[in-house]
Amino acid sequence: MPANVLVAMSGGVDSTVAAWLLQQQGYDCVGATMVLYNEANDGRVEDARAVAAKLNIPFHVFDLREDFQAEVISRFVTAYQAGATPNPCIECNRRMKFGRLMDLGTLLGCEFIASGHYARIEKTDDRYLLRKGADLSKDQSYVLAFLTQPQLARIKLPLGAMTKDEIRQLAHQQGFVNSAKKESQDICFVPDGDYAKIIKEQSNLPDQPGDFVDLQGRLLGKHQGLIHYTIGQRRGLGLAMPEPVYVVAKQPHNNTVIIGREQDLYTKQLDADDFNWIAYDQPPQELRVKAKIRYGQTEQWATVHPNGADAIHLTFDEPQRAIARGQAVVLYEGDFVVGGGTIQ
Repeated sequence: MPANVLVAMSGGVDSTVAAWLLQQQGYDCVGATMVLYNEANDGRVEDARAVAAKLNIPFHVFDLREDFQAEVISRFVTAYQAGATPNPCIECNRRMKFGRLMDLGTLLGCEFIASGHYARIEKTDDRYLLRKGADLSKDQSYVLAFLTQPQLARIKLPLGAMTKDEIRQLAHQQGFVNSAKKESQDICFVPDGDYAKIIKEQSNLPDQPGDFVDLQGRLLGKHQGLIHYTIGQRRGLGLAMPEPVYVVAKQPHNNTVIIGREQDLYTKQLDADDFNWIAYDQPPQELRVKAKIRYGQTEQWATVHPNGADAIHLTFDEPQRAIARGQAVVLYEGDFVVGGGTIQ
């Protein structure tokens, strides 16, 4: 009897083709859509329901807005207020899609959970490895770097070896109505990119203005509140300076934003904790890797020294621009993810 697979369906073309491919491979599929924020009103649930009906598979809608509020939005707000720059999509994958939804799949009797992510999972000896998607322009291994061995053992990623063009072509051939559907690029709860507005709404706190100072501590002006600024930001500072200046640091303990020049944004070193090792059970004392500090960055050569079970110290070969506390650093050996952690 084929194993049951719970397919996370967003109503988009990727998860649609993922479900169809698993069916073709002989899996007994169940579709599920998570209502996390505004999906109940934007048509995605109905699109996913229509696809499940076309595939003749059972379909469930799970209202997980309370969980999403606690596990993703609240963590995002708290981190941002503390001067960090968190990545909520990573938290959503580890805690919701491959956390809460996986638990619900277990209750439904599903052995596996599947999604339309562009990445690959391969088993070598007794370890599950995470590998980049074959379509490097769509690769999503960065946002999956916090998945654990028990999670990876139960995940199917049927699109990992395919390109986006191939997936759209398959969707068109099968007559799926969403074959040409536009992709969503935004953070679902910040669709207009205005983080500060969401944080103020969530925290119900007014702006807390403070000082702009330079690296020597000299007062340059007043800022609107830490939540309005990100590391590397140049525009919208409201400072009249003889040369371009940037946000180089935020100090929550005294509500200060540090301003510097372009060259002040570059550094070679970082520390990360909450580190999740995928490629190793016991990592070597030193390893050469390529690392990336944001989703859209090309990996850069670096040397890593583990610091206990779940922390690292990393030194890049070349200085990197705007390393921000709270972002994820993900390590690679070739196409394979070594692991990922949170920059401190």
